[in-house]
Amino acid sequence: MDEFISFAPPNKLRPKPIKAIIRTRKLAMNIVYLIKNWETIGNYILYRLRKQHYLLAAIKGLRNGAVYGTRIRAPHALVMVFLFGEGTILEKLKTVIKLTRMHATNLAKFVFSYKLIHGLLAKLQNGRKEWHSFLAAFIVGYFVFGENNGVNMQINLYLLSRVVVGLARLGVEKQIIPQPKRAVFPWFAAAVWGIVLWLFEYHQGVLQNSLQSSMSYLYHDSNIWNDIRTFILQNK
Repeated sequence: MDEFISFAPPNKLRPKPIKAIIRTRKLAMNIVYLIKNWETIGNYILYRLRKQHYLLAAIKGLRNGAVYGTRIRAPHALVMVFLFGEGTILEKLKTVIKLTRMHATNLAKFVFSYKLIHGLLAKLQNGRKEWHSFLAAFIVGYFVFGENNGVNMQINLYLLSRVVVGLARLGVEKQIIPQPKRAVFPWFAAAVWGIVLWLFEYHQGVLQNSLQSSMSYLYHDSNIWNDIRTFILQNK
């Protein structure tokens, strides 16, 4: 029977080399050390790069952009998708994650790139100038928020309204526009609501999809009911 017994080659029976075990243990110890001392190491890196403030500011801007984008988009997308979206719960959750990731990523990329270019311009010209902000944001805005999709459209329109109001106030401040003698805000509100309802009722296709959906729920769905349940308890 002994002649039929076969043995594995000696090299397959050898234990794991001691050097490999030592390397693995060292790697694990280094990881543990980094975790325990991450603040000390991080503070040292910040100290070493203290003269490159614009670069550190850009990295911090990357972090803040991602966090702020997530905080803003996640709850908004969650409410809008589950109220007005279609599909299963899993599909809706995937949509929420997709929209949140897009918003957070774009905002992080924009803040990082803007602050980096703005800092470089200030460094090259020995100081900050007003046109630096416009040029840096103009360039980055084209590449980051230039794609025509729902998230970018919403962000750009949000900023547009603030820009128009801000420019009007700046015009008054610089005495380019005369100081109004009467309250302007009521007329501003009247014009905005008058125009948006006119567009919605007769040229709905030119409005953003999310705005169409919201206004349809408010102004068109309220025209439809079959019984007291669909009149009070549910929409349709």
